[in-house]
Amino acid sequence: MNESNQNTEASCPICDKSFILSEIEKHVNKCIFLNSVDSDEISKRKRSPSPVLPHNFNRKPRSTQTKTDLISPSKKQKTLYTTKTNSSQASHSKASEGNSNTSSLTIQKENEEISYTFTIPLAKQLQPKSLDNFIGQNHVLGKDTVLRALLEKGDIPNMVLWGPPGCGKTSLSGVIQGICKNNPTKLKFVSLCAASAGVKDVQNVVSAAKLQQKFGCRTVLFMDEIHRFNKKQQDTFLLHVEKGDIILVGATTENPSFTINSALLSRCRVIVMQKLEPDSLYCILERAAQKLNVDIIDKDGSCQQSTSKSIAVDDDALKWLADISDGDARIALGNLQLVVQYNEDKSKIITINDIKEKIKKSHLLYDRKGEEHYNIISAMHKSIRGSDVNAALYWTTRMIVSGEDPLYIARRMVRAASEDIGNADPRALQLAVTTMQGCQLLGMPEADVLLAQCAIYLARAPKSREADSALAKAKQVIKSCQGLQPSVPLHLRNAPTRLMKDLGYGKFAGDELYFMPPDLKNVDFFK
Repeated sequence: MNESNQNTEASCPICDKSFILSEIEKHVNKCIFLNSVDSDEISKRKRSPSPVLPHNFNRKPRSTQTKTDLISPSKKQKTLYTTKTNSSQASHSKASEGNSNTSSLTIQKENEEISYTFTIPLAKQLQPKSLDNFIGQNHVLGKDTVLRALLEKGDIPNMVLWGPPGCGKTSLSGVIQGICKNNPTKLKFVSLCAASAGVKDVQNVVSAAKLQQKFGCRTVLFMDEIHRFNKKQQDTFLLHVEKGDIILVGATTENPSFTINSALLSRCRVIVMQKLEPDSLYCILERAAQKLNVDIIDKDGSCQQSTSKSIAVDDDALKWLADISDGDARIALGNLQLVVQYNEDKSKIITINDIKEKIKKSHLLYDRKGEEHYNIISAMHKSIRGSDVNAALYWTTRMIVSGEDPLYIARRMVRAASEDIGNADPRALQLAVTTMQGCQLLGMPEADVLLAQCAIYLARAPKSREADSALAKAKQVIKSCQGLQPSVPLHLRNAPTRLMKDLGYGKFAGDELYFMPPDLKNVDFFK
């Protein structure tokens, strides 16, 4: 730790006195355990029971405070947004720093500046801090929803946020952090990521949380990527969530049923978040454009903002960005930042054609080991079963473009050919098996047309689930048998030796030839 960090002051959460960081921990322990206070401090307290600071004493602001925290909410609403230019005045102010080429956008108010810089992802800089600024996910955060009502009252439940990337899980954690900041004596927010943190970090947070709880302050632990913890590591949360030592808010892109400890799930509420709708993404991009001081031009040529700036963007261009982002706000904002940064020094209106030339849609939500992997293959199979040839081809192509293993697709087609078509068209099974063999011989990308041909044929073929249904009934009869399974009748047994022939193996004696066990003569799997 360098000298400047050592001299940084922080305030004691108990007595509100300022101490340098190297001594703050010792002082907090003294405040908690009064018997450990040294004799010097005791003598000072005896001499001055109610210490008064000098009139000219200026306490330094807390090191954790940012410039935005020093502006009251009423003043923040009146903040004027301006764009830095390469004027002589801006160059003069940057000359001493030797970094006049740095691209950034600023907010200026009463000689204080809050920068929007291109070195930090725009999605991170524009994360909402209150529920009113949160866009999307109306099914869980809309008006009259349970979760919104709880958050508005400052009651934060134990929960696991489950949804695809860029749907607002981290943004909701920012809202919860804002709630904690508005109630500093009751709530404290701590954020960890399971990708980089370990059990020891969680234990440290829990120890501090127990200490804070003695003074009526509860700790909210936000654990991002909680599915990265294995089941044994997740057990660390169980006892402390059960006892109320911490409030756990987890975030995951994987299905909690498979990746989260069932005992932990029973103690948390699972909040399912969906991909953002294009309308919600457009609202997010529109707000980002306003923050970046970029004009939005409507179809009729009018400007939505009454400011004169060097950069403007067509309304259709923002809608196109929203449409191609696949419900991911992080991708949408990243694309907007790229476009604005590229055209920062150009006095022009950014059109949809300009954006299409610079940005190519290459993002598809698909994880070959995740839930979407199984969702899409299931959609293909059900489309074949439902004889929807367009849907069958679409889902097959979706997997091909996403880089799925062609043999995995072909194996499912073999299953569909037997399960859903069966004896209604025996050639379907032959074609599916041939397609799988062709994929083994050719590989990708040549095998893509084989998969498409097979998907089309299977979807158009007549359907019969007779074999699959009869098989399920036969399994059920065998499973429901109480006691020993019925023995094979003697006349159906093989008789390779003389002794077996003498015992009656392979000989039928009776009026009616039957092949089922005697107790199952009347069972019909095909009714």
